[in-house]
Amino acid sequence: MEAFSSKDMAMKAQKKLLSQMANKSVVQMFIDDTSSEILDELYRVSKEYSGNKTEAQKVIKDLIKIAVKVGVLFRHNRFTPEELTIAQNFKKKLHQGAMTAISFYEVDFTFEKTVMSEILTSCRDMLLKLVDKHLTPKSHGRINHVFNHYSDTELLTQLYNPDGSFRPHLTNICNGLNKLLEEGKL
Repeated sequence: MEAFSSKDMAMKAQKKLLSQMANKSVVQMFIDDTSSEILDELYRVSKEYSGNKTEAQKVIKDLIKIAVKVGVLFRHNRFTPEELTIAQNFKKKLHQGAMTAISFYEVDFTFEKTVMSEILTSCRDMLLKLVDKHLTPKSHGRINHVFNHYSDTELLTQLYNPDGSFRPHLTNICNGLNKLLEEGKL
């Protein structure tokens, strides 16, 4: 007889439904205002950098889908103890990335594109390892898309240019990251 679990079916339906509804109103249900503001700034950076509104929207939509799906998996206790260790390491690396991003912003001429790129690449690899057995190859592609986009050293160089057009976006991103760190959310 085929094994059936209503809990598994509900989780799959939830992941599918939420991934199809990755828009601003759904984001506000699952993501706090500060995180939403950071996502808006990341969208603006992507749009200005790529010159492509559709691509910028796709990157942010992929980011939201990933966050929601990982949240659903976590809420349904789907991670093994080993995977929870990976999740903790991911959270620490994300925290380190936020601290590094803020430090590079606050202290002029300290920005090193390879450092930020390596932190983001390391986060990508940990996240892929965390969700390896839980998400589809399409979701893995979304993870790669988001992290490869934001770890692009040319994008990072433009973002951290003290005289560049992205400076107001970086200011808002770092202010948001600072707030999340102070609130213990990151």
